[in-house]
Amino acid sequence: MPLALGCVADDYTGASDLANTLTRAGLRTVQTIGVPAHDLALPEVDAVVVALKSRSIDPREAVVRSREADAWLRRRGAGHVLFKVCSTFDSTEAGNIGPVLDALRADAAEPIALVTPAFPETGRSVYQGHLFVGATLLAESPLKDHPLNPMRDSSLVRVLARQSAGPVGLIDIATVTRGPDAVAARLDALAKEGHGAAIADAIFDADLEILGRAALRHRVSCGASGLGLGLARALVADGRGASGAGAVAGEAVGGHAACLAGSCSQATLAQIEAAADHMPVLRLDTERLLSGPGEVEAAIAWTAERLAAGPVLVASSAAPDAVRALQARHGGAAVGQAIEAALARLAADLVARGVRRLVVAGGETSGAVVDHLGLKAFQLGPEIAAGVPVLRTAGGDPMLLALKSGNFGGRDFFLRALALMR
Repeated sequence: MPLALGCVADDYTGASDLANTLTRAGLRTVQTIGVPAHDLALPEVDAVVVALKSRSIDPREAVVRSREADAWLRRRGAGHVLFKVCSTFDSTEAGNIGPVLDALRADAAEPIALVTPAFPETGRSVYQGHLFVGATLLAESPLKDHPLNPMRDSSLVRVLARQSAGPVGLIDIATVTRGPDAVAARLDALAKEGHGAAIADAIFDADLEILGRAALRHRVSCGASGLGLGLARALVADGRGASGAGAVAGEAVGGHAACLAGSCSQATLAQIEAAADHMPVLRLDTERLLSGPGEVEAAIAWTAERLAAGPVLVASSAAPDAVRALQARHGGAAVGQAIEAALARLAADLVARGVRRLVVAGGETSGAVVDHLGLKAFQLGPEIAAGVPVLRTAGGDPMLLALKSGNFGGRDFFLRALALMR
């Protein structure tokens, strides 16, 4: 049976967020890690989310990986592919959103693609092409301080135009509220004017449903999980999805439990503080991580002594000012790579010691951990927080994971995750 929807996600936590959203909307969904083998056996599914770690790599490599994922999905019958990006549109002047979208659009022979990172459920809305976090413009919010891709311009038309081959237009909220036909007509008009992409306003879930219906008239679109919600609801309403499919529960996996945090977001820092009242917490020294393996080896010994007594949490997270100071001394790439490598190595040791329930905070950290563990695909379990499901490994020795973008979840996230992972 051909896929109702294919998705290419530019990081692992974003992929989980999207897969969770599609599942809740009624599409039977599987998330893969990387481009699957051509003969991957899938259960009966409506959607596949191919998770890449391409958000912050060289744009040329991001294009290659994304095109490979798109081709795999098309071979499985996907008539529409969503390029999933972060709801804060994390990117640089060089990409990677623009170059990847240009390439996927060209492969699909589409003159234009609809783009929106809006997701009202998580406080992201777009008005007159500007991205808001709650009532605050992105560039004035705490989310502007992403350690790899700081976002200092709230105008998505300007942001995307700087990294795209052609001009970028706007579909304003007045057009959106007139319905899918009005949106489609605006897309056609912009395409005739030479625009390759159009940022679409969205403030409410109803706007996303309109955009989803309009986007499905084309072969490719780009957005956050909110657009995925609109696409899924449109597909289910048209009878192209298994409405009410629900999440996979599965049997308990047992084993030890552990948490790893590499995100420096304010939300994750508060979650670590809350978890410290309920489990042992070790805070890694990033300067020592950069100087040699001693800090990781000490963390391995620390966790080995405590796992049998209950969950543990190891964090490399630091306040934004401290992160900026480290990056100034050592370079942003070096700091990020040291943290990712350390937590990935620690994750491998934890799994070797019997950890079967693992919570990871931070998009880049989650990518490094999953890659190091060699995990290939997940089925979706219950939702921990908006955008964060429990993931059950598909095939082999079962594990449960939660992969969380830094800003997601409430203060009790780690505790809630562990309570749902049995």
